[in-house]
Amino acid sequence: MGLLNSLLEHNRAFVEAREYEQFSTDKFPDKNLVVLSCMDARLVELLPKAMGLKNGDFKLIKNAGALVTHQWGSVMRSLLVAVYELRAEEICIVAHHDCGMRAIDPSRILDHAQERGVSADTIATLRGAGIDLDSWLKGFDNVQDSVRHTVATIRSHPLMPKDIPVHGLVIHPATGQLDVVIDGNQPD
Repeated sequence: MGLLNSLLEHNRAFVEAREYEQFSTDKFPDKNLVVLSCMDARLVELLPKAMGLKNGDFKLIKNAGALVTHQWGSVMRSLLVAVYELRAEEICIVAHHDCGMRAIDPSRILDHAQERGVSADTIATLRGAGIDLDSWLKGFDNVQDSVRHTVATIRSHPLMPKDIPVHGLVIHPATGQLDVVIDGNQPD
C-alpha cells in the first residue's frame, strides 16, 4: 500500500469517528497572530506547544528557513491576507537553530535535480533566461541575521501597516526554547 492510500484509509476512519470535532474553530485566529516558521519536521508539534498555541489560535505559514525572499512572493501575500482579511494583529517569524537552509549549497541541489532527471539543458535555459538559480536556492549563514532580514523585509513592505508588530525569534528544535532576536513592540 502506498503512502497516499495509507493516508486516505486513516482519513476515512478519522471522519467516521468524528475525530475532527475536537478541532472545530473558524478561519479567524483567536490570538490574532500569524506565524511564519520553517517547515522542519521537528517543529510540527514542538513550535505550537513551545509558544502555548493550539488549533484555532493562529495562522501558520511554513517554508524552508522561515524566509521572505521576495516582497511580492506568496509568503508576503499570505502575511498581508492574514493581516487584512483574517484579523491578524501581530506577526512572529520563528526560525530555528540547526536549520537545513543554513549554508545550503545551491550547486548540490542542482546536482540532485539532474540526478532526478532534470536536464542540464533545462538548467542552462533557466540561467540563460536571467534566473539566478544560485541566489534563488541559497539559504543563509547566520539564523539571527536571516530573521533580522525577514523582519525588515516585512516591515518595509509598502502594503504592511506600520502598527503591526513583527517579532523575530529563533527556537531550539530539541528543547523548544525561544530566543528573541527582534521584539516588534520595541521601536527600531
